[in-house]
Amino acid sequence: MATVLKVPLASPTPNSQPKPQAALTADQQEKYNWLLEQVKNWKEVPATEGKAGPITDREKFWLTRECLLRFLRATKWNQKEAEKRILGTLTWRREYGVEELTADHISPENETGKQIILGYDKEGRVCHYLNPGRQNTEASPRQVQHLVFMLERVIDLMPPQVETLSLLINFKSSKSRSNTAPGIGQAREVLNILQNHYPERLGRALIINVPWIVNGFFKLITPFIDPNTREKLKFNEDMKKYVPAEQLWTEFNGSLEFDYDHATYWPALQKMCVEKREAKYQRWVAGGQQIGELEDFITGHAQVGVAGPIAAATSAPEPTPAASAPAPAAEPETVFAPETVLASETALAPPPVTASVPVATEAHNEAPAPAPEAAAIPEPTPAAAPVEEKKEEEKPKVVAATEVGETTA
Repeated sequence: MATVLKVPLASPTPNSQPKPQAALTADQQEKYNWLLEQVKNWKEVPATEGKAGPITDREKFWLTRECLLRFLRATKWNQKEAEKRILGTLTWRREYGVEELTADHISPENETGKQIILGYDKEGRVCHYLNPGRQNTEASPRQVQHLVFMLERVIDLMPPQVETLSLLINFKSSKSRSNTAPGIGQAREVLNILQNHYPERLGRALIINVPWIVNGFFKLITPFIDPNTREKLKFNEDMKKYVPAEQLWTEFNGSLEFDYDHATYWPALQKMCVEKREAKYQRWVAGGQQIGELEDFITGHAQVGVAGPIAAATSAPEPTPAASAPAPAAEPETVFAPETVLASETALAPPPVTASVPVATEAHNEAPAPAPEAAAIPEPTPAAAPVEEKKEEEKPKVVAATEVGETTA
């Protein structure tokens, strides 16, 4: 008798491989360089409700090279529009309280397993299951928060060189629920969040058991879905074409025996996400707390970040293991409701055109072999410029908050 799994899977199958990243053209690299310089000059994040203030380390950590590229692709490489949208998303994340959503607050929404993060597809994408037939709450702001929370957890679990997810939706009805489509108002809210604040995150959406009423629902929301996103929607196809059978849940016609037990699954998911998220954050700290850091470096795939090898020699005191760097405050966690997710997730941003590692790739080829991570300096220095004897580093120019406003207008 097969063992029934009750916790998330830690990694993709050995045969699941991400697609190679596409190199930037000279024009795209120039636009990225311009955007990076603008973002580096931000000092404050505008917000309402008393949440405006200096940009935080966690927000800088979010501003990776690939994050900036996702917004550039989403705006068809309009760098000024991308700058405006990134700043708008930082403002939204503060006002919405993305990092303040906790697992305890979201937990009631997921008690029936209406959203499950389980396994990886054949390109290493995390599989995010939506089960609207398991809906257990009435429409509320917390249902939307549930979706946002789970998307953040999916991002925590993304393997190296992967920046998109696979969305698997089963519209099968249940004894208590025959109409499994979310309301149009809530669907539009979710679509707005996904398209504006999570661009380029949807790799593929696999949808099965679509009843006529849900078909009508999709026709209604189609005008609100990006054309590139529509191409990624696959209806009633054999999901084993996209997900290894051994990592595809039996309810979605796979061979993975999985039973959702909230008391077991929920804490296991949170623990796994916290560990992976904090490991990435500590690598970011050890690499110099760079805005525009490589996600390949943060995930451990690349040994050299934008500032060079972690243990680059500087006139710093005796090196201390990276693990001893001050531990950041644990990020709260969030949860979301399945119904809303259904439609909204299908609207996730257009296909990610994974970009290749920029100049840092050259650094990786030419720089001396990096010292082990344990040798990271205690207080990471912003950039690893060549060390000249006792020469004082130039302070980066800081742009005033008013200037930021002008650049993003």
